[in-house]
Amino acid sequence: QVQLTESGGGLVQAGGSLRLSCAASGRSFSNDAMGWFRQAPGKEREFVASISWRSGTTYYADSVKGRFTISRDNAKNTVDLQMTSLAPEDTAVYYCAGSKTTPWATSQREQYAYWGQGTQVTVSS
Repeated sequence: QVQLTESGGGLVQAGGSLRLSCAASGRSFSNDAMGWFRQAPGKEREFVASISWRSGTTYYADSVKGRFTISRDNAKNTVDLQMTSLAPEDTAVYYCAGSKTTPWATSQREQYAYWGQGTQVTVSS
């Protein structure tokens, strides 16, 4: 079983940047696709970004394309999300997730079997 722990969230002004990190423990996730999702108050959890098992493929939601970058370090068992040009609509709890069913980047929430507890990102205008 893999446990995921997110960090790096916080309060930032619009236009600013944050880097989220997700650390895995329990077993290696090197064969799993990894992703980031977010959930704003009163809204459904939505896909943000995903990365394939060897970092060869990344996939982004249209709303973050060009502003967010997902990366992973399988040796360190970490996956990061670099967020730039943040806007108030990016305010949400951000969750790291891993898939045991596919090694390929995917936006399909049902493909992700294990999740972190989330980290709050708040962007002020």
